[in-house]
Amino acid sequence: MPLGLGRRKKAPPLVENEEAEPGRGGLGVGELGPLGGGGAGGPQMGLPPPPPALRPRLVFHTQLAHGSPTGRIEGFTNVKELYGKIAEAFRLPTAEVMFCTLNTHKVDMDKLLGGQIGLEDFIFAHIKGQRKEVEVFKSEDALGLTITDNGAGYAFIKRIKEGSVIDHIQLISVGDMIEAINGQSLLGCRHYEVARLLKELPRGRTFTLKLTEPRKAFDMISQRSGCGRPSSGSQLGTGRGTLRLRSRGPATVEDLPSAFEEKAIEKVDDLLESYMGIRDTELAATMVELGKDKRNPDELAEALDEQLGDFAFPDEFVFDVWGAIGDAKVGRY
Repeated sequence: MPLGLGRRKKAPPLVENEEAEPGRGGLGVGELGPLGGGGAGGPQMGLPPPPPALRPRLVFHTQLAHGSPTGRIEGFTNVKELYGKIAEAFRLPTAEVMFCTLNTHKVDMDKLLGGQIGLEDFIFAHIKGQRKEVEVFKSEDALGLTITDNGAGYAFIKRIKEGSVIDHIQLISVGDMIEAINGQSLLGCRHYEVARLLKELPRGRTFTLKLTEPRKAFDMISQRSGCGRPSSGSQLGTGRGTLRLRSRGPATVEDLPSAFEEKAIEKVDDLLESYMGIRDTELAATMVELGKDKRNPDELAEALDEQLGDFAFPDEFVFDVWGAIGDAKVGRY
């Protein structure tokens, strides 16, 4: 996602050693964030990148989550471009960047970078680590997985339900990227497509998952999963404003969401997990924006079909979303 800079001489990657910074400065090199674009290496979807003059010239600090010098990145307008800038700063192939967390180097899915970054947030990039192949016997209809994606072609495990089929398989962890199911590559698939494939696998049969885990630092080796409930508003950034990334059109600097919007987004995100096995606060935020002025579920369904028809939301889900937005609007939390 390089920016078009005319004949201007290309600057070297902005990697620097910084001892006084809010991340993990001083750590040695060790190991191992919607709505983004399409798959890695696939065709670019949506509108062409806006000219440099329209892009926010904001500088963010970043480190590799497993330990690295501090890098400075700027000039990106969507998640794919962000990953490209991170890869350029650390001289990595872009495909090595799995996802990003905000203000923590740990694989904390409550701090996952989605479609918004607080203006004062510190970005930790998690890169590919060990690959593994696991056979799973589907003894129940529900595997106990919640899937998300990085907005740039990788889907990975965001949550594992305690006591579920997957919870009993120690080799599978939160943060693992799902590369393939039964040999079918999932690179470039969205989270809802992966969740649908897992749900459609026949009960009583064994299937194979090909996974890649994020590279871990020493203090992350014993960590397996973060299965707890998400904290309220955890993905919306901690800065005084946010940079909102879009799959279409330029990024924009916006105020933090209102209390109503935060609660409505949280409730809709919970419904996405309950009905579809995915979590995606940027998708939830889009649905809240579409639904907050709708007078009834039919109007919301029409808007969702027009804007998000690929998801094929069931009628009962749309009705619950409309109710959740209405509850948040009047303060029934």
